[in-house]
Parts: sequence; C-alpha cells; structure tokens
Amino acid sequence: MDAFDWKKKHASRVRTAIEAMRLIRPGHTIFIGTGCAQPRHLVNVLVEEAKHVADAHIIQLLTIGDAPYATEAFRDRFKMNSFFIADNVRHAFDNGIGDYTPMFLADIPQEFESGRIPIDVALVSVTPPDVNGLCSLGVSVDVVKSAAANAKFVIAQVNANMPRTLGNSFLHVNNIDALVPYDEPMITVEPPASTDVLRKIGQNIARLVENGSTIECGIGRIPQALAEFLHEKKDLGVHTEMFGDWIIELIECGAITCAKKTINRNKIVASFCMGSQKLYDYIDNNPLFEFHPTEYVNDPFVISQHDKMVGINVGLEIDLTGQVCADSLGYRFYSGIGGQVDFIRGCARSREGKPIIALPSTAKGDTVSRVVAKLTEGAGVVTTRGDVHYVVTEYGIAYLHGKTIRERALALINIAHPKFRHELIHAAKAQRYVQEDQIELAWEQAHYPEELERHDTLRDGTQIFFRPVKPTDEAALSEMLYSLSADSVKKRYFTHTKTFPHKDVQRLTNIDYHNDLAIVGVVPSPAGDEIVAIAQYFLDPKTQVAEVAFIVQDEWQDKGMGSYLLTYIGRIGTQRGIRTFYATVLPENKAMLNIFHNSGYKVNTEFDGEAYSLSLDLAAHKETTHRE
Repeated sequence: MDAFDWKKKHASRVRTAIEAMRLIRPGHTIFIGTGCAQPRHLVNVLVEEAKHVADAHIIQLLTIGDAPYATEAFRDRFKMNSFFIADNVRHAFDNGIGDYTPMFLADIPQEFESGRIPIDVALVSVTPPDVNGLCSLGVSVDVVKSAAANAKFVIAQVNANMPRTLGNSFLHVNNIDALVPYDEPMITVEPPASTDVLRKIGQNIARLVENGSTIECGIGRIPQALAEFLHEKKDLGVHTEMFGDWIIELIECGAITCAKKTINRNKIVASFCMGSQKLYDYIDNNPLFEFHPTEYVNDPFVISQHDKMVGINVGLEIDLTGQVCADSLGYRFYSGIGGQVDFIRGCARSREGKPIIALPSTAKGDTVSRVVAKLTEGAGVVTTRGDVHYVVTEYGIAYLHGKTIRERALALINIAHPKFRHELIHAAKAQRYVQEDQIELAWEQAHYPEELERHDTLRDGTQIFFRPVKPTDEAALSEMLYSLSADSVKKRYFTHTKTFPHKDVQRLTNIDYHNDLAIVGVVPSPAGDEIVAIAQYFLDPKTQVAEVAFIVQDEWQDKGMGSYLLTYIGRIGTQRGIRTFYATVLPENKAMLNIFHNSGYKVNTEFDGEAYSLSLDLAAHKETTHRE
C-alpha cells in the first residue's frame, strides 16, 4: 500500500514559509505556539525574511526556543506581550522591551474567544495530516487550540518529528490557511539534576500523596525530585497542566495507573509537556495520554471533580500570613501566574483534595529566606492567604487554611531555614502576629529529629503516628489537655487544675529535643493532627538522669498507649546515653504503676506516704513490646 501523500492531497494549502508570511500585514497581532512546540522555522522566517511585517504585536504564553522578535535589534518591528516570562524572553522584560499580562491560565482562551485579545495570525506546529485531514498539535495543545480557533489566519509548520498526541488535540486542514512542510528536531528539555534540598522537599510532599490520589505537577526540579518518592504509591492518577520525564518512571513502576480517577478514568490528562526525546517517543500515539485545551484542563470545576486531587505548585516567597508570590522578584517580573491558582482552588474543592505550595526555604546560596516577614517591596500576590493550604519546604509541612495569623506565623517559621527563624520570630512579635512571650529556641542546634517519627499499631489494632512534638502543636496539645477528665488531670499534675495557659503549654512544645524530649501520638482530624498522648523526659545533663511523664487522653487509655510510649522513649533515652528515668506516681494511678513495673526495666520504688517515687534503670532492660 502506497504511503499517504498529504502534500499532494492538500496541495492548494501547501506553502513555503515566505509565501505563508504574505498573509501577515503590518500591525497584525501574531500568536506564537507554546513551549517545545514553538514553530521555530516560521518564527525565523517571520523575523529574518518577512521584511514587509512591521509594528506587529506578538502574543505568547511561554516559548522555549529562541525569541529573536524580543531583542533590541527588532524592537521597531515587533512588540511582545506574554502571559508567562520564560528564560528566553526575561532579558527583554528586564530591558523594557516586552509587556506581561498577569492572568489565570484557565481564563486566557476566553480572552481570545471574546476578542478582548484579538489574534490576526496564529503560527503553530502540527503533525502531518492523516487520511482524514486531522493534524495533531502534539506536545502543546494548551491555549494553542483556542488561539488557532479564533485567529483570522492559521499558518502551521508541519513537522514530521512532532509526536502525535491524542485527545482534544487536533486541527483539521480545512481550518488551516497555510501548511508549511518543514521538519526540524523537537526542542528538548532534559530532566534537571536534583539536590539534597529538593529531594527532601519531594519526600515531604510524598507524605501528603495517598494511594488513589490524582496529582498535578509540572516540569522542573521539584516534580522530578518528588517522583523518586512516589514509586511505592498505588493507583495514582494524573490531571495536570503539564508534565515532564518524571511521568515515565512512575508509569513503568506501576505507581501511575489512573484506575481510580473520578473522571477521565484510565487516562493521563494534560495540556502540554516538555521533556526529552525519550518522553516524546513515549507519548507518540500512546492512548494512555489525552491532551486537552487549557480551558478544560485548568478549569477549577473540572479539577475539583477528582477525588483526592493533589496540586503541587511552586512559589518564590511566602510571608508569615500565607501570601504567596510566584511571578515576580520585587518589582521584577520573573515568571507568571500560570495555572497555580486554577489548581489551588480546584484542589481545595476536591473531596479530600490537597493544594500544595512547595519551595526551598532559602535562595541565593542560603543567604536569603523565602519565608519572609513581609513580601519584598513590589512583589505581587499570586495565591492569597485565603487560598493557601499546605506549604512545604525541606524542613517540613505547614498547614495554614483556617488557621489564625499566630498559628500561620509559627507554622511557617517552623519550616523556615533555622538560621532565619530568630529574625522571623522577632518580626512576628513586632507585627503582633505572635505573643511577646513566645519562646525562642536555639534553632541552629534544636533540629527536629525526623528520624524519631514512626507509624505503629497498638495492641487493639489501632493505627497511630508517633513523632516528636513541634512548636506548632501548642493549640492541639492545649485542646488535649482541656479534654482530660478531672481524674486524669489529678493523676498527672497532682492537682485539680482547670487551666493550661499559653505560657505553660508552650514550654511543652518548644523544646531542644536533647535535654528535653516529648513524643506525641497523633491521629488525623479535620483540623489537622489531633494529639491523643504525650510522653516527655526532662534530662539533667550532669547526672544523665531524666524525669519522665505521660498523659493519655481518656478515650485512648487501655489500648496499650502508655506501655508503647514508655518502651519507645526509653529506647531513645538508652541510645542517647541516659542512665535512669524517674517518675512520681500517685497510689491511685494503678494503671501507670503497672506500666512501669511491667516495662521490663529494673524498677526501684519508694513511698513517702503520699506518692510513689520510681527509678527505672535503662541499662537493665528485658525487651518487651507494647503488644504484650
């Protein structure tokens, strides 16, 4: 069977690039195709050969290839307006050559359709037409399809190297005015190298991704770093504005199946991609992938229909109230709004959805904090403090939605780089975000011991998460203390006290993790981590003897929680060289006495007529478990 000769069948539309440029008139508005699908041959001919084109207005979202129209040499012939500032045009904006239109990505197609942003000519890249006359837009459908649909003239560079992507990704030759055959290699973007900081951010984000979640994350260093920590996840789906090479390894290892997606089940949905040639070969005619226009992919209503939708977006800096700047460095416009707000709001409305802002804690070689007391002068807010939910750095996760300014400030300071926490807490006090007596730690030494985190099962089968206490736990710990029965309060504090003021509770949550350590048992709740138990020791470093104490919420007693906590904190103490635990227990607290005497430690007991003083020799221990 003879190969289909599309050039012969559509000969009336086939043009050279120079011939096609005759459709363009001085003063026309010209749309340039997006990302790695930039029609480089058409752009080069437009700039170098089409001398009759003057005072043209270039409209683009984001392009990866050269942008000669955005240089001083062609300033008199071309004016540029971009919805996103990429590396190839950033110099133009720095020199005042280009204009930037800040806009939610989901809203751009409507601007084209309504004529508020008119397009005279669209320069796009497509695959060769098939026997039905359909050309795929390949790796970039996004706003390109809308631009082509609303342009007076469409000039398409037909590139045989363009992958044929499926979905709502096709233009019919009848809607193309000039077909320009010109094969050139695809623009590639190689996967970026990772770092320890980025890997830590990826690991923290992965903790928020449940089996069966549908994820959105784009190209760049953080998505690539995240992928490494998603290999063990099950039945992940993908609904994303864009993706890169990270997606291949997650499909190949079985983490991404899309089998549990709420809509578009069994399909990866995106609007464009940027990556290596390996990625382009992988998506070519691959029915697992569906490319759709931005007005569908980025529609918050569509996004929200996915259960467990997790959106991962990046910021440049965030202030202590939760305002996120993502498109500028002070007055300097640096990138764009993109789809961040579309996905933040869509994920927020998803059932069990998680909108995430991720960023390294510092910039410029650890000399600048990205968590700031106030945004840099001139910086714009992309995600408002009312929209922000999860914020992730290499130092942990802060959940801000529904939290007070005080809670937000403390949560963000807790995930800032330790070297900047003192100045942040001072600024928060000066701005009355936190109370004047807020404890300040020697954060450079008081590193949160993440290695002490662990999930375990109590003897009744209950799953629980044990971790060191954090400064941000003050509200949750206070809530637990106030929930205790009078009997439980008396057994722990030897009094019928009814109040647990801030000045006392914060001493329990702001600790150095060495001389003082507290392990909490937490369970998830709508408001975040609910603390149901706490074990503490307070060490005298001179004697290596530590006082130990426990509190278990009433409804969580008799489940083996106390035994578990004593075994666990005792093991930590032994590893740290602590020789002895001691505790004071009232006679009526028989449950706690039994825990100590059945712990496997050698216990020395004395009674002064009011309370027992117990001394536990950590070196003399017979291994037991909390399930016994």
